[in-house]
Amino acid sequence: MVTIDLIFSDRIEIKQSKFMGYLIPIALYEEEMKRLREKHSKAVHFVSAYRMLNEFDQIVEYSGDDGEPKGTSGKPTLSVLQGHELINAAIITVRYFGGTKLGPGGLVRAYAEAANAACSAAMFIPYEKLLIQKITCDYSHVSMVEYEITCEHIRIVTKEFGERGAMFEIVATKENLERFYSTLGRTIHIV
Repeated sequence: MVTIDLIFSDRIEIKQSKFMGYLIPIALYEEEMKRLREKHSKAVHFVSAYRMLNEFDQIVEYSGDDGEPKGTSGKPTLSVLQGHELINAAIITVRYFGGTKLGPGGLVRAYAEAANAACSAAMFIPYEKLLIQKITCDYSHVSMVEYEITCEHIRIVTKEFGERGAMFEIVATKENLERFYSTLGRTIHIV
């Protein structure tokens, strides 16, 4: 599986209708939908689809036709996400009607092509499940802990200093956390 961490877009034109495809990280989906509806207030359709993992590591999928004939726009868009094995990503396609009806087959092809155009512009990154963990250490070990955090490509979410030492909230893959824990041993305590 792959994912994205930026917004990518491209546009196509078919029989004077403009289709603008936006490939979006799932965390930005709601915000971007609102922004696109405001920016493209004269557009007639905002077709969308997404794939994401829930807290149980199950794939949740959604597709919406936004007024287009049922199954002619959202499903082809979702199929593009599935075909690229994208996860935690969404596609929103903005359509400006050009005056010529495309028919069901034409709509399916147009929305799939717009979604593929956005995917072609994208830079995919391998999906890795990230875990959040809290750890504590004595003040005397803070610099060593920070050094190992950097070496293992772990991201610090928060760092707090209290009476008994430092507490870090960190995010990393399971493998990076395991190496981190084995390197530091009893120097740190998992909260």
